[in-house]
Amino acid sequence: MSKKADSSGSIPIADTISRMTLPRFTPEQDPGPNFLALVDDVGIQNAVRSSLIDDLPHGTTCVAIKYDSGVILAGDRRATSGHQISHRTMEKVFPADQYSGIAIAGAAGPALEMVRLFQLQLEHYEKVEGKSLSLDGKANQLSQMIRQNLPQAMQGLAVIPIFAGFDLRQSTGRLFQFDVTGGRYEEANYASTGSGSVHATTVIKMGYEDQLQESQAVELAANAIFEAADEDSATGGPDLIRDLYPIIAKISVDGYEAVPTNDVSTIFGTIIDSRRSKVSGGE
Repeated sequence: MSKKADSSGSIPIADTISRMTLPRFTPEQDPGPNFLALVDDVGIQNAVRSSLIDDLPHGTTCVAIKYDSGVILAGDRRATSGHQISHRTMEKVFPADQYSGIAIAGAAGPALEMVRLFQLQLEHYEKVEGKSLSLDGKANQLSQMIRQNLPQAMQGLAVIPIFAGFDLRQSTGRLFQFDVTGGRYEEANYASTGSGSVHATTVIKMGYEDQLQESQAVELAANAIFEAADEDSATGGPDLIRDLYPIIAKISVDGYEAVPTNDVSTIFGTIIDSRRSKVSGGE
């Protein structure tokens, strides 16, 4: 027998709820918020589930270094799918707007989508309000976007970017790190993200000094990416055969500007010559 609508023409809420077909769990079977536990319970094998995630491109490693006139952003260009190199020319460093940039690590698809949406939101705000959002406001906006991606992150599609920019109000460069929950943390001197971040951070820590000049900061960022690539299989170093090099950009009072490829090539050539000299026992 069908339920009758009330005088307003709608079916009572209690009757609607009784018709819902959501799965029911006993206290012992309830997987809670753990998505991976749920797919295991419904019969999806771990091997199948893992292959679905592992076959998706992931990108690493990115660094940010503060120098006397702004911030340097750098990132390698390799994307991996499990143990396979899926892309050698992926871009991981982007301008967010005129005075800020973002470097991405993690699942490539969601990361690139997040970058495009972030750029669009900053442009929309500037057109509507007639002025750009403050650097803190930009960092907060990105933090919210990362938090909204948390359900995907719990499925293995995490995105952990670095955000940096030149604060026109404070006349200084600033940089921010994030965690998978959207937590925002401002760093005073440098930051790194991705699977090679441990090695990159060690290099930066050993070479960092207060009030680095632009050329010194660019060289330090290049060294950090080079050493991370030497130790981490998911991080790509300079590819001399294909003439591919990590992307390095600077953000200062003059805005976001990518370091020319020829300059990057020269820097990595110097690093490689130095390594060869050490291996051969030269000075």
